[in-house]
Amino acid sequence: MSSIESGGGAGAPKTARLSAGETWRALYRHFRPHRRIVALGAFLALIGAASGLAQPLATKALVERLGEDGSVTGILLVLTGLVVFGTAIEALASYLLERTAESVVLAARRTLIGRLLRLRLPEVERTQPGDLMSRVTSDTTLLRAVTTQSIVSAGTGGLAFLATIALMGVMDMVLLGVTLGVIVVIGCAVALVMPRISRATRRSQEAVGHISTVLERAFGAFRTVKASGAEEREAAVVEAAAQEAWRHGVRAAKWQSLAGTSVGLAVQVSFLAVLGIGGARVASGAISISTLIAFLLFLFYLMDPVSKLVQAVTQYQVGSAAVARIAEAERLETEVLEPASGGTGTAGRPGARPATVAFEDVTFRYREELPYVHHGVSFEIPGPGMTAFVGPSGAGKTTVFGLIERFYEATGGRVLVDGRDVRDWALPELRATIGYVEQDAPVLAGTLRENLVFAAPDATDERIREVLVRARLNELVERLPDGLETLVGHRGSKLSGGERQRVAIARALLRGPRLLLLDEATSQLDAVNELALRDAVAEAAREVTVLVVAHRLSTVTLADRIVVMDAGKVRAVGTHDELVANDPLYGELAATQFLAAAR
Repeated sequence: MSSIESGGGAGAPKTARLSAGETWRALYRHFRPHRRIVALGAFLALIGAASGLAQPLATKALVERLGEDGSVTGILLVLTGLVVFGTAIEALASYLLERTAESVVLAARRTLIGRLLRLRLPEVERTQPGDLMSRVTSDTTLLRAVTTQSIVSAGTGGLAFLATIALMGVMDMVLLGVTLGVIVVIGCAVALVMPRISRATRRSQEAVGHISTVLERAFGAFRTVKASGAEEREAAVVEAAAQEAWRHGVRAAKWQSLAGTSVGLAVQVSFLAVLGIGGARVASGAISISTLIAFLLFLFYLMDPVSKLVQAVTQYQVGSAAVARIAEAERLETEVLEPASGGTGTAGRPGARPATVAFEDVTFRYREELPYVHHGVSFEIPGPGMTAFVGPSGAGKTTVFGLIERFYEATGGRVLVDGRDVRDWALPELRATIGYVEQDAPVLAGTLRENLVFAAPDATDERIREVLVRARLNELVERLPDGLETLVGHRGSKLSGGERQRVAIARALLRGPRLLLLDEATSQLDAVNELALRDAVAEAAREVTVLVVAHRLSTVTLADRIVVMDAGKVRAVGTHDELVANDPLYGELAATQFLAAAR
């Protein structure tokens, strides 16, 4: 079965624009689960708009009643009621839409976070993590307005606009013609700036993503930045990215301001034209003074639906850039974490049989444009026992582990675990079988306990104590002020390199794997702790299959078998004594690279 969803996207810094149809489909996907609440909010907004439309009519009746010296108490009560009712209904509609908008953002973030954490490793390696983080934070925030307010504003604003125009037409077609003429002229000018808003917003969001990228780079190597005296240079890089975001943000704000003020300009010009022409029509007796007053009130009321329409289009232009960036992230290739089949998850169980590993003529390269790392790698490893992989830098040793874990897919040949192609395993089942200690032994921010149980959240305190002793961490825990609940800092900054390595080894052992992968797992340990860890690994090798990438002779000589790799091929397999006698490369490595460690 395939465990990879197909998708495009290489995480390029420039975001491809979506067509209008693609943008609307993407928007509707976010909007669809909340369509009933949005419809209710829109309905309430329409009721509020209707109450607003009734106010000029009530005002017209009030003016006519004043001219007849009649009682105006009833009309004033109706007018007051319309104002209060309309305000309350619109406030409720606004709350419903804002609440729904937050729900849209939450759902988008939840989906995007879940997807990003399932990305294939090659996608993460060719995409800037800071840019991906900005899509979860900044871009989803822009999604808020466009998926609710923009859609509702377009609908309610459009209906209110048509209703207002119809009522204005009933009152006087001449004045309506004057009003529409002004609105159309200014509306055409607004339409010309909308694409500029979209472009400026898209570039601003890309620049914000770049800010996150350069900050992530600086904080990821914070000690190196300080030790290199590079604070000012790094600050300059971040400031340049911030300046770029500012430039595009200001440009977008300029066009948005132009679009927004055009509404007020249209109403004011219309008011002056209607006041002049309407006054002449009142003087000629074509219309009454009450009709002119009502028409002017409708004209001012028209500002709200026109503003909503302009705002909706502006928000769409802003949101479409965010939607495109979110959609691009959603197209990145992900792993499908199928549930493990019943009865096969034996990792961590007492007496679970060790795993076997075999490579059959495996070829691999990281991308099509790059050279091959593996050129027909073949070997077979029975379990239990320890197998060491040695060879020059760049020989492809660490890549062996990446292929076993299915961080990468073999370009050719087969990778077998327990005689099954790893592509036929469900990923959770495969990885539950394996304990993996990376070369740089990462430690996550949080407590020491959280790091230890990261791969085995159900581990008991007794099991944790046992592993702490095996990893020689028990004395460290006793010294810490809060024991296992001590915070280890960002990336384990409060621990030494050797302590971080021991934490990573303990984490892998606590998982209770059938296959243990150690990538230079003792490189930062002193001689005493290395000896202790070697004993722990040797003990584990009696029960599970242990594969280790090693550069120290003391580790290699403990192995039951040694696989010598060079230039992406397996050149020899055997014991230390056999390889010293028969393989010149291994003999050279043993005499130079390993020998210093042995002494």
